[in-house]
Amino acid sequence: MQTLQKVALVFIIIGALNWGLVGLFDFNLVETLFGIDNIITRIVYVLVGISGIIDISLLFEDFE
Repeated sequence: MQTLQKVALVFIIIGALNWGLVGLFDFNLVETLFGIDNIITRIVYVLVGISGIIDISLLFEDFE
């Protein structure tokens, strides 16, 4: 499960960087790379959302 959480974390970072670009510069990198209303763009957004759900469990783990 640790590998899945790391892969999910990569998608979360991609999503966070994209939202940072949108907020700071009104520039959506995902839409620029894959196009607006494209299925690949939607898949990237869905993967980022699923990744967030997967990594919610990290909030409840004890870090040693």
